[in-house]
Amino acid sequence: MKKVKNTCLIFLIAVLVFSCGNKAKNNAEKNSDISESSEQPPNIVFILSDDQAWTDYSFMGHEHIETPRLDQFASESLTFTQSYVPTPLCSPSLATIITGLYPKDHGILGNDKVYERGNIRGKARAEAYKPVITAFEKQTTLPEILKEKGYLSFQTGKWWHGNHKIGGFDYGMTHGDPERGGRHGDFGLQIGRKGLDTINSYLNLAAKEKKPFFLWYAPFLPHQPHTPPQRLLDKYLPKAPTEYVAKYWAMCEWFDETCGQLFDMIEAKGQMENTLFVYVCDNGWVQEPNKNTYVKTSKRAPYDLGIRTPIMYKWKGKITPKMDKNTITSSIDMVPTVLDILDIEKPENLPGISVLDDEALNERKGVFGEVYAHDFDTIENSMFYNMAIFPPYKIIIPDPERKKDEEVQLFNIVEDPFEKNNIAESHPDIVADLTSKITAFRAE
Repeated sequence: MKKVKNTCLIFLIAVLVFSCGNKAKNNAEKNSDISESSEQPPNIVFILSDDQAWTDYSFMGHEHIETPRLDQFASESLTFTQSYVPTPLCSPSLATIITGLYPKDHGILGNDKVYERGNIRGKARAEAYKPVITAFEKQTTLPEILKEKGYLSFQTGKWWHGNHKIGGFDYGMTHGDPERGGRHGDFGLQIGRKGLDTINSYLNLAAKEKKPFFLWYAPFLPHQPHTPPQRLLDKYLPKAPTEYVAKYWAMCEWFDETCGQLFDMIEAKGQMENTLFVYVCDNGWVQEPNKNTYVKTSKRAPYDLGIRTPIMYKWKGKITPKMDKNTITSSIDMVPTVLDILDIEKPENLPGISVLDDEALNERKGVFGEVYAHDFDTIENSMFYNMAIFPPYKIIIPDPERKKDEEVQLFNIVEDPFEKNNIAESHPDIVADLTSKITAFRAE
């Protein structure tokens, strides 16, 4: 009997040892996973609005447009409300966001390349655009830099520069084949308007491969066609002066809703605290009240309604939220800021700065802007305007050939944010100073 008891005791001890060993092993593996997770660099999400004025958010003071998810996002971010893109047109603006370069440096000046036979669509447009894509392919993009840190990069939404792989993305929605309708996004334009299933699949892939991800979310919103859900249109029709305006306002809220869906998806996957979000709009848009188009002082124009945008950076627990209404930043800063966060040395050719570098922000006095023809050729024969924004002043210099009937304009954008009062004649010294700054900028 004693032998049986001893045998049982030995067996029980063995079971306990085995169990404790497995538990210790499991805990060690769990702790190892936590350690690896904590050492993994943050996921990065670029959120790009498409054709939306800087005024058209409730957190920016719009009286009627409701953007609750972006309002919350802005309150949780380092938000710069006095920020700019360097040019008021989709393709060159997006090229700046992905490279960190001004248009004069990355070479994408407009949306289409001039073609001597006059046909810029389909095969003719593709033939004319081939050398532009070939040249752009030589530029270093953020996804290419992130590969060195083990990132997977995903493209969704607007993309102008051929196949998504031209931009260094591992996976993407845009094939870029002109014979299948490729021009500015093709299948990518469905994201947001038709749900976020593709993004969900991409995020699952990154989780499966245990890699950090870079996501380019550039939906065709609130861009035309203005086809909002009926429930949103019904909401704005009583508030808007015309149906055209109501449709645009509804599109802004629809875009806001899709941003919320993206935030919720990343939250549900447990990735919110390890994800850096960056928000910007590619260029402005002011809806013509009685036409299906834009006011000419917005998109494609050198005014703030064409180039000003809030830019926001959120990394929960890492970036301190702040609503900054004075510091000037630009989309040229997005790539340097990401590189700073990842401790990657900034390439010497990047003109932007990290917005997390207070010293650099304090030293910066201004940024520049460029407007070229929609159908462009070279810088010399496609230039429309040069701008220098050095608060409180902003100068707009028309090209002496293509805009020879226009005059130099100078605005105090702090006192006159909608640029109604040209003060160039009464401030010749400021005009001369900012003109010399533009001359130096163009020579860089």
